[in-house]
Amino acid sequence: MNRPENVWSDPLQIFETRLHADPSRVVIRPFHLGWQSKGAPGGRALRLVEDVTALTEDRAALEYSRVLQDFKERHWQTELIFSNRFNEVARNLELSPGDYSLTKQRLIGAYFCHEYTFAAAALMNPSIVPSPDQSGLQDGCVRFIMSLRAVGEGHISTIAFREGIADCDGGFDLWPQASFATSVELDQEDQFDSDDVVSVHRNPESSLSNTVIFPITEQQRGGLEDLRLVQFDHGGGDFEWIGTYTAWSGSSIRSELLRTRDFRNFDLEPIRGEAGRNKGMALFPQKIGGQYAMVSRQDGKNLFLLRSDQVNVWDDEGVLLMEPKYPWEFIQIGNCGSPILTDEGWLLFTHGVGAMRKYALGCALLDRDDPSKVIARSTEPVLTAENADRSGYVPNVIYTCGALKVRDRLLIPYGISDSTVGFATCDIAALIDSME
Repeated sequence: MNRPENVWSDPLQIFETRLHADPSRVVIRPFHLGWQSKGAPGGRALRLVEDVTALTEDRAALEYSRVLQDFKERHWQTELIFSNRFNEVARNLELSPGDYSLTKQRLIGAYFCHEYTFAAAALMNPSIVPSPDQSGLQDGCVRFIMSLRAVGEGHISTIAFREGIADCDGGFDLWPQASFATSVELDQEDQFDSDDVVSVHRNPESSLSNTVIFPITEQQRGGLEDLRLVQFDHGGGDFEWIGTYTAWSGSSIRSELLRTRDFRNFDLEPIRGEAGRNKGMALFPQKIGGQYAMVSRQDGKNLFLLRSDQVNVWDDEGVLLMEPKYPWEFIQIGNCGSPILTDEGWLLFTHGVGAMRKYALGCALLDRDDPSKVIARSTEPVLTAENADRSGYVPNVIYTCGALKVRDRLLIPYGISDSTVGFATCDIAALIDSME
């Protein structure tokens, strides 16, 4: 188990463990003539197929052997991926697979794929939840799933995952992952043009730690940013894992939901209503007074409490929950993940932005029955970037999208300078005692 090595401030303890960007981790992605094929001048996709078809079988075999020599050992089930990609292209272009040899099918599939380093630039802004599978654990341990914002070529953000186990003393272990990864697959190919729910699934033979969710729709094209996962309790033992994230088109933002019950099948669903046009929405893990509840920054500076009868529709303007109060948050405050239920009330991690655009983590305690009431909040930062962690893509930033409650402690993964992920732990009672 990883153990905290030093105390930054009471009650927070910092681990030496860091997760870094890794350009060696690659995934095969569809080279869609996706956002560029149908309607491209001159039928670009069809012309590409015709060029490959015109090769002799010997030349096609030679070219395909070169592709395998370059890429087969760098990926998992490479030839199957090429075959599946050919079938997608054939459906899209209304081709007859029987007109092509197996070699030419796979070679065409390879032309419609590309290798992508999804975490070459950064890993940051993690959230963390209990896994649906808690079987076979020692008493006091929690198997967890951590989501990560991975940034790769073109500064495109994707959703990656790591699995691990945390114990009640604050320690944790991360499960190993392979050098390669696999992308989730669409349940229906025509959903690329959807502005509604998009359903995807991970390969049944791939682990979650080796799975990446890429942008799919036009609204998501610029990236999937800052997933805030929560284990939502519908009551009666019915749990669903729901995450809010920002879908960035390259010119506009929209909040969307990721919904799953098994982390094998996922629905990506737009949030409708005025509130969905803002970033940083965090869902409470259960209904409050018979309604869904969210914490969100609706005006660019302050935190609001929103309520809704539907988890995917948020028209409520909300009530003002918190304003910047202390110098380290004068510019703006926001939430750092979903509120966590404790005996004393809802514990909400926040981030504040102060002078020189320096970020700091704070926290607040909300009334259990009426979370619009703030019982206490931290007067000083709970955590800021340490000197060794200030350098990165965006210096002086520290940010988390959620923490994990393990009995009377919290495990807190956090992003550092929009580049790296660190870990901290604290005693819940001591954290609450530090607030006023």
